[in-house]
Amino acid sequence: MTDKKLTRSFRLTGLFALLALTGLSSCEKVIDINLNKSEKKYVVEAIVTDQSGARVLLSQTKDFEDNNNFAGVSGAVVEITENGGATTTLSETTTTGVYEAPALIGSTGKTYSLSVKVNGQSFTAVSAMPQKVNLDTIYITDEFLFGDTRKIVNIEYKDPPGRGQYYRFVQYLNGRKETEIFVQNDEYTDGRNVTNKLFYFPDDDEDNRKIKSGDQVRIEMFCTDANVYKYWYSLYRSATGESQATPSNPVSNMKGGALGYFSAQTSQVKTMIAP
Repeated sequence: MTDKKLTRSFRLTGLFALLALTGLSSCEKVIDINLNKSEKKYVVEAIVTDQSGARVLLSQTKDFEDNNNFAGVSGAVVEITENGGATTTLSETTTTGVYEAPALIGSTGKTYSLSVKVNGQSFTAVSAMPQKVNLDTIYITDEFLFGDTRKIVNIEYKDPPGRGQYYRFVQYLNGRKETEIFVQNDEYTDGRNVTNKLFYFPDDDEDNRKIKSGDQVRIEMFCTDANVYKYWYSLYRSATGESQATPSNPVSNMKGGALGYFSAQTSQVKTMIAP
């Protein structure tokens, strides 16, 4: 989920709440809501991993009535610098707003700086690539949830001693990326063998999101730094309505006024066929 989609989601939530309240006070009054256009903001989604290839997506937010298509921004100067090392300039691909450096491979223990310059504005971020924690295994169990038995992916890994590990997991079902956000830290699992169930709850009519026997399931595991974890955790809490504060954009490590994040992260993948 990108920040522009999240912003639109918050506006929809506010609108529905307003309509519900007015409906309680009067069933006949005509409500004319003026949806003001908001100031567009740049959105940066940047990743460098311990695998080959760094990627940056540069876009802009949209107004309430606009569609959700990726609003890529062309013509930016995008650079990633390893602290004490070389600077790599990312090239824009044939897809507007997508910048890549296929040969750039990050290293654990290194800190990386991102610079994005576009239309007279400059955005920066810093992220440290943590040590890599091995994803030992994945498997599927049948879980009875809300009156229905569903297949759920389980993941196992060994958290190293010493607090400060942060994890993100992404699930793909038959090549389709699941939108559910899965994050974990080691506040209560420091130095332990960890088993997590990746619970998610598609609607009853979303059969293509439910794991069935014979389906291919792929799990990506990312080890991130604390700031990137805060971004995904705050995004998760806002998307699920767990935050008690007024909904807002997720916590970002970007400086200069842009939304989004920059993550120097380790990456690994495991794939299986659902039994």
